[in-house]
Amino acid sequence: MSDPAPPSHQLTVRVVKPGTPFRGKQGHVYTPAISGGSVGAKALHMQVLRLPPNEIGKAHKHESHETAIYIVSGRSAVWFGERLDHHAAASAGEFVYIPAGLPHLPYNPSPTEECVAVIARTDPNEQESVVLLPELDGAMRDSLRVLA
Repeated sequence: MSDPAPPSHQLTVRVVKPGTPFRGKQGHVYTPAISGGSVGAKALHMQVLRLPPNEIGKAHKHESHETAIYIVSGRSAVWFGERLDHHAAASAGEFVYIPAGLPHLPYNPSPTEECVAVIARTDPNEQESVVLLPELDGAMRDSLRVLA
């Protein structure tokens, strides 16, 4: 005989199947998992990101929310800073931290290999804190396409 489900006001562990993939404001495809909507999270969401070869996102920031990323496979890179004048890259097995409010533009530098990453952010409603930065976007995206 199994235990009855706990009342909704009690704390409990939740197991969540991946949600339906969607294309976020940032231009990438995400598979949602943990969020305010899926489990009632108050300050966290977690999802899987898949970056196809040579994919370039959109310049953006997450107001008031930190981001942690674990690269499962492949390689990802990001331009960051107020003018996107700094650069970092991470490979499978490495973690990336992006402070709240920091402009960034992520991309997959590989012409052949997909990048898969797990993302956690201190925003339970993932897309609500995304602020696109089109004034930083155009020239940087054009430069990255030339390199690809």
